[in-house]
Amino acid sequence: MHTQQSELQKMKVSTQLKLASLWTSLMFLYIYVDYFHLYMPGKLADIQNGRVYVFDITPGFLSIALVSLTISALMIFLSVVLPAAINRKLNMIIAVTYIPYTLYNLAGEAWIHMIFGAVVEVVLLGLIIWYAWKWPRVGV
Repeated sequence: MHTQQSELQKMKVSTQLKLASLWTSLMFLYIYVDYFHLYMPGKLADIQNGRVYVFDITPGFLSIALVSLTISALMIFLSVVLPAAINRKLNMIIAVTYIPYTLYNLAGEAWIHMIFGAVVEVVLLGLIIWYAWKWPRVGV
């Protein structure tokens, strides 16, 4: 008996969905790299003593950390709902801004999980910039 295998349907994925998926992947890495950082010896004690790296844990420090996390979290939604022209520019601006921020997080003691996470995060940010830059034009 001979059965013919059908070809898988090729689905076109919108640029908005690609960007939202990249921001989602970035968020998972962002959160888990920080979470795994807590397993490093002495880090919980530092936090209990009110310090993260060279920074005192203050309401201002926590607010800045939350704003940083909130921006990338909102980019998941904004990448889907904003008009294309605004969406394209915003994705490139935010992604370019996050690259040095991501690399700064390697300052001090950086274990291999942090380096790996930063490399993948920078690649994801690069892909965000690439997809936003290459956003297909209508009627071209």
